[in-house]
Amino acid sequence: MAKRSARLAAVPKEEIPVDPPHPLGIGWDNIDRQREQRFVRRVKPMSAHQKELMDAMREHNLTFALGPAGTGKTYLAIAAAVTALEEDRVARIILSRPAVEAGENLGYLPGTMEDKLLPYLRPLYDALSDRLGGKRLKTLIGNGSIEIAPIAYMRGRTFNNAFIVIDEAQNCTYGQIKMLLTRLGWHSTMVVTGDPDQTDLLPGVSGLADIAQRVERVPGVASVWLDDHDVVRHPLVASMLSVL
Repeated sequence: MAKRSARLAAVPKEEIPVDPPHPLGIGWDNIDRQREQRFVRRVKPMSAHQKELMDAMREHNLTFALGPAGTGKTYLAIAAAVTALEEDRVARIILSRPAVEAGENLGYLPGTMEDKLLPYLRPLYDALSDRLGGKRLKTLIGNGSIEIAPIAYMRGRTFNNAFIVIDEAQNCTYGQIKMLLTRLGWHSTMVVTGDPDQTDLLPGVSGLADIAQRVERVPGVASVWLDDHDVVRHPLVASMLSVL
């Protein structure tokens, strides 16, 4: 124990490795110790429906991406948002999802408001980190180019010159989705993703399927339905979805 303490004492304090700050400014994270990756290649569709979704997001101001888990809805939407930001077609990215627990009650989570929201928003952060790398993501969040917020913070806002992704919309009520759709401003694109068959709300509460059917007849709105053949996770996922 004495030898180990002596070795640490011999190293200047600034050279002792420590975990860097979390990219979202919440606690600490070891992402900067990982090999920094930069994805130069564009994301390519792996199925006909994924290609349809990518084309729809590029050509329409509002797109609904609907389908089962593992079909790449969230990842493709965030990839399209990152591409739009890098090509200067939008000035910022707005990502939002409902803070709804998946069938179990975690009670009151400790920490600040940001600490409490992090578990719900983590999937969005993971997808962004995969496309941008931890350091660049931290920079873009810090200067406001990327904003990740819960649904409750969307009311009263108008998003101009932005790419908005509403994830897990099957856990939103009809009123919530209606409120979110009316946030769309000038020179903006919105993508709403979700699986109407996998809601964590009480039966009949989710408004995703109803609204998607109502607005798909509106010019400028696209609805893309993905299915089991578009699953890009383990092949067992697609097999199980056909029987569950």
